[in-house]
Amino acid sequence: MAKKKAFALRLDPEVLKAVEKWAADEFRSTNGQLEWIITQALKKESRLKSKSNKSLNDEV
Repeated sequence: MAKKKAFALRLDPEVLKAVEKWAADEFRSTNGQLEWIITQALKKESRLKSKSNKSLNDEV
């Protein structure tokens, strides 16, 4: 399992409440939901290489 780095995050209370609701709807923790949202946004903007592409590039 990859190491994860902890950090403080300040959110508007309404934003946090919406994220908590979304997380509950998808049976995730709030932290897990935030990580998923950030990962999806990074992938959409091509700022995060997928793990399969990374391993293929390492082999070449």
